Amino acid sequence: MTLSFLLTTLIVVASPGTGVLYTLAVALTRGSRASIAAAFGCTLGIVPQMLAAMLGLAAVLHTSALAFAALKWCGVVYLLYMSWQALRERGALAVDTEVKPTSSGRVIITAVLINILNPKLSIFFLAFLPQFIDATDPHPLARMVERSGVFMAMTFAVFAVYGLCAASVRDRVITRPKVLAWLRRSFAAGFAALGAKLAFAER
Repeated sequence: MTLSFLLTTLIVVASPGTGVLYTLAVALTRGSRASIAAAFGCTLGIVPQMLAAMLGLAAVLHTSALAFAALKWCGVVYLLYMSWQALRERGALAVDTEVKPTSSGRVIITAVLINILNPKLSIFFLAFLPQFIDATDPHPLARMVERSGVFMAMTFAVFAVYGLCAASVRDRVITRPKVLAWLRRSFAAGFAALGAKLAFAER
C-alpha cells in the first residue's frame, strides 16, 4: 500500500459528489444515526461497482454505448427523483424529530441505489485501481480486493465525519423553518445539478 494511493483515494473520497450530498442531506434532516446509515449505504453501494470492475462488466460499460446510456439515464432519473423528494419533504429526506427504527433501512437502500446507478463509478474502478497494482504482481485480484477494501473503509470514515459534523448543527436548522426551506431547495438543486452532470457524461 503506497502513500500515493492513500492520498489519491482520500482526495477522491472527500471530493463533493452524490454520496457526500446525500449524507449531508440525511444528517441535517434525520440526525446522526441516519447519517451513519447513509455513510454505510454509500460504502455498501461500492461493492457492486467493485465486482463489476473485477468481472469485466465495467469494461462493457466503457465499450458499449447502449449499456452505458441505459445505466446512466437510470441514474439521472433517480437523481431527479431525489431532487423532487427533497422539495416535497418525502422519503429518506423527510424531517423527523424522532427517527423510527425502520428509517435507517430506507436510508441505506437509497444510498446503495445512488452508487449502483452511477456508471462513472464502475469505470472509475476500472481505470483507478489498476494504476496502483504492479503488473508483475502474481495475485493482482487479491491486490485489487485489498485496495478496494481500503477505498471502502476511507469512504465510510470520511462520509461518517461529514454526516456527524452536519448532524451536530441539525437542531439549529430544524428549529428555523426559513433556514430549513433554504437548505431543502439547495439540496434539491444539488441533486438536479448532479443529475444534469451525469446526463452529459460520456464514457
